[in-house]
Amino acid sequence: MFGLATLALALCAERAAAHGGVLSYSWSGQWYWGWQPYNSPTGQTSIQRPWSTYNPITDATNSQLACNDDGTAGALQLTGTVAAGTAITAYWNNPWPHNIGPMFTYLAQCPSSGCTSVNSNTLKWFKIDQAGLLSGTVYSGTWGSGKMIADNSSWTTTIPKTVPSGNYLIRFETIALHSLPAVPIITGGGSLAPTSAQLVSFPGGYSNSDPGLTIDVYSNAAQTQTTYPIPGPPLYGSSSTGSQSSSQPSSTPSTTPTSKPSTTPSSTPSSPTSTPTGAVAQHYGQCGGQGWTGPTACAAPYTCTVSNPYYSQCL
Repeated sequence: MFGLATLALALCAERAAAHGGVLSYSWSGQWYWGWQPYNSPTGQTSIQRPWSTYNPITDATNSQLACNDDGTAGALQLTGTVAAGTAITAYWNNPWPHNIGPMFTYLAQCPSSGCTSVNSNTLKWFKIDQAGLLSGTVYSGTWGSGKMIADNSSWTTTIPKTVPSGNYLIRFETIALHSLPAVPIITGGGSLAPTSAQLVSFPGGYSNSDPGLTIDVYSNAAQTQTTYPIPGPPLYGSSSTGSQSSSQPSSTPSTTPTSKPSTTPSSTPSSPTSTPTGAVAQHYGQCGGQGWTGPTACAAPYTCTVSNPYYSQCL
């Protein structure tokens, strides 16, 4: 615990536009197996919503986009409890075959009665993590999904400490651009609700004409293009009004373990900075990370907190 509130968490088995999905999760030294999609659903019990196939979702308007299948819970649906500020690792089927595309993590708050009776298609989602083109060009650079593969086909996201406590679905997603034309309770949370601009429905959060989905990674232009328009809403906690286009991650590209974790992964906060005298980043603004050329000091009383080698934020 972090002296904050907790979240009750259920997990979505998202496989968007790629062959496969998340098979297991870990946080706070605990291991949680996901749904077994090709086995009989009879008797299966998991923290993850049911799903049935590795086949990709290739249509942004597909009704299965939120959590796969029909969006409802299984007969023996479980939930887990996680403290706000905790890092959650999702393990995709290994080896993951698609290294060109972004990574995302979304949360959706359920009613106080819990998530089990809620269809995921009816919820409003907000993005807490994203990583697009990390370096290089669209054609031959390093993408969020490439980093996921390098980290043993896993992706780690930290639940923001500012998320209000309650019942949530969490949704890990990757988009394989080469192929395109769980339930938790969060505790110890904060009081920062997502803005209306940061909330989306699935389907509805993307369209088939989004530049981030229609980009041709094998075109001549892609060989020199160093920016990628990340699809979806603005990141939770940001002051932006739309998705960013950047060759550097616009949010927290996760650092993940290379084997099953035995201890609680966590972010390491940097030492508090002195009173800044030059350009400063505001609350929730980026203040560091590999390739970052902006301000590295935060407006008082905030400090620059390291999330991973690519991203630090004023908290």
